[in-house]
Amino acid sequence: MLEILGLLADGFTVVFELQNLLLIIGGCALGLFIGAMPGLGSVNGVAILLPLTFLVPPTGAIIFLAAIYYGAMYGGAISSIMLGIPGASTAVATTFDGRPLAKKGLADLALTGAAFASFIGGTIAVILFTFFAPPLAHVALVFGAPEEFALMMLAFATFVGLGNDDIFKTLFSICIGLVLSAVGFDIISGEPRLVLWDIVGFMHGVNFLVLAIGIYGIGEMLWTVEEHCLGGGKSMLSDATVTVKRTLNNIKLLAKTWKATITGSLLGYFVGILPAAGATPGSLMAYGIAKQMSKEPEKFGDGALEGVCAPEAANNAASTGSMLPMLTLGIPGSPTTAILLGGMVIWGLEPGPRLFVDHGDFVWGLIASLYAANVFALLINIAFIPVFIKILKTPFTILAPVIFVLCLIGGYAPTQDMHDVWLMLAFGIVGYLMRKLDYPLAPAVLAIVLGPLAEPALRQSLIISDGSFSIFFDRTYSGPIIVVAIVLLFLPLFKIGYNKYRSLKA
Repeated sequence: MLEILGLLADGFTVVFELQNLLLIIGGCALGLFIGAMPGLGSVNGVAILLPLTFLVPPTGAIIFLAAIYYGAMYGGAISSIMLGIPGASTAVATTFDGRPLAKKGLADLALTGAAFASFIGGTIAVILFTFFAPPLAHVALVFGAPEEFALMMLAFATFVGLGNDDIFKTLFSICIGLVLSAVGFDIISGEPRLVLWDIVGFMHGVNFLVLAIGIYGIGEMLWTVEEHCLGGGKSMLSDATVTVKRTLNNIKLLAKTWKATITGSLLGYFVGILPAAGATPGSLMAYGIAKQMSKEPEKFGDGALEGVCAPEAANNAASTGSMLPMLTLGIPGSPTTAILLGGMVIWGLEPGPRLFVDHGDFVWGLIASLYAANVFALLINIAFIPVFIKILKTPFTILAPVIFVLCLIGGYAPTQDMHDVWLMLAFGIVGYLMRKLDYPLAPAVLAIVLGPLAEPALRQSLIISDGSFSIFFDRTYSGPIIVVAIVLLFLPLFKIGYNKYRSLKA
């Protein structure tokens, strides 16, 4: 323990060098902007700015890119809350309750909650990273296809109750998402499937961000047009205000969300260290579990502060967790850390257990920079909340075209294919109609995220076991997880049966 604290202190001496300190502040500010821009996200931001790192030493380079990564995780919540457009896939769950809070005039509360939850999640993750790296890396290494599928099943089980009380509408929404996630090439045979009218654009599947921006960006805008303009409502997207007194009161209100924030932090970090999992599943699972744990689950989807804090804590914790397998095993835990891994190779650093011994100044400088990046990202976020609120006060007649253009850019940027733009517009109309018919949107969006992760894990597991499902129950880690998932999956049905029994008895 004392040795680790000594090494961490050496890391802080690296961080507090003027050049590295400026790189952290600049990286956090850039990341905040990158995360808030729909369709850009941390992956594209780090990839675009990677060439700039060749102008500084490797330690400064990784500190700069990690700060961008952190800032982007914070920034993703901004457009989700302000405009209902997810800045990145990691911020989709934040939209579920962040946007309703903003529409109620509580955008400052949502933004403050997102910032502090991100800070807490990131800090918990860095502490776990600092003191428990070797055993956690071992757990990540033994996670195979059965464990990954069990984890995805647990995620599905937690969000079965994300919709309204109509369980059948929720299941229907999940099925739509799973069907959309299967569009493209079969992962085993390589044959195209569900390719409508042989349109080439469907060959690469349905891009998750395209669906999310369509449903929550275009769909939200159509809903707002009907609600505010045709319905004779206000012309602004929010009447939120921000003062020092309100900010202090908002911070006090965050104390009520501590369970959701801590749970999201721990869950996000654990999911983040698993190779190929990433922050998006972690944030979605955290949202589902926060609803299951809440005393007032009916408020979720209508402006529950826990629904903002849990996913924001989880995605920041996951971003730190994803660096653990990258540094200790040379296995990237997310798309962004895959780019960071490529940068390390270019800088002449070989990831793996020897990295901590041969390049201790590099590793501990990076770990110490994560503590500093957390603090600076929080301060920058809080300082800019008044600016974000002013954007919300823009008349809708001006802001609506801006939102539409941002959605178009967000739909086109990931693949630079007009097919995705048309698909995004179609999803916007579908999202609007589903909302009119009271079908929950969240389960469909979550299913299209987890579908591409669950399917290969399931099929690989069954290939290993010659088609036997016992493989999910026999293994040390997958067995307990799959049992918990099954219990949670059938819990709503038990509740329905119990309520009917009580009504008959009464």
